[in-house]
Amino acid sequence: IAHTRLLIILETGSKLSIIEKFDTIGEQASLHTYTEEIEVKENAALEYCKVQNDSGKAYQVINTNIRQADSSRVDTFTLTLGGQIIRNNFAITIAGEKCESHFNGLYMLNGNTLADNHTVVDHQKPNSFSNEMYKGVLDGNSKGVFNGKIFVRPHAQKTNAFQSNRNIALSPSSTINTKPQLEIWADDVKCSHGCTIGQLDEEAMFYLQSRGIDKSTAQGMMLYAFTAETLNTISNEVVKEYVDSLISERLHKNF
Repeated sequence: IAHTRLLIILETGSKLSIIEKFDTIGEQASLHTYTEEIEVKENAALEYCKVQNDSGKAYQVINTNIRQADSSRVDTFTLTLGGQIIRNNFAITIAGEKCESHFNGLYMLNGNTLADNHTVVDHQKPNSFSNEMYKGVLDGNSKGVFNGKIFVRPHAQKTNAFQSNRNIALSPSSTINTKPQLEIWADDVKCSHGCTIGQLDEEAMFYLQSRGIDKSTAQGMMLYAFTAETLNTISNEVVKEYVDSLISERLHKNF
């Protein structure tokens, strides 16, 4: 059992890149609770990347709380690949004006893994922009959950807020539960949300196979095209290549 707390304060005009990677060594079951509080002050910029690639017996609960001040920027990416039960609670308070926020996530699950992603984006001040995109690929008996909430407070006029959750189920025994939500108390805003759950396009699979590409490679190509969009918020090329290699390994990409 491990309990961790992290406090980070980005002072005015500062920039910080955080890379978190979770691995479990050994075969024993483990429980990890993790709370992190991040304060992003005026004109500061945060890039946050989290990679969860635990063994099958790892239980993890992470509470991430980010607060943004005027003219700050936050880019986050969360990759979940393995573990027994993974719970990510992600709360962002946009407490300043002219903020920009991008929240991307990708969960690629197999076996009996259960991954919960619960996000809250709270727009408290006007003239800010947030964009949230989470995607999932589920195989085996895995289970995925996405619950995303966007709040736009009465004084948060001129807010642009977008949320998307898209999922592909590769196995008939996999499960996905998704619930995007908007609660808006302002009238001069642009907000949208949506979710999709489906399988790979059979016509596209047939087209690729008719061009001499075997079924496994064709599936890998389509899934890679589906997942790659979530990497856009990673500006560090070394980290992006590493995350890309993990995705490729999971897809057994050989093209």
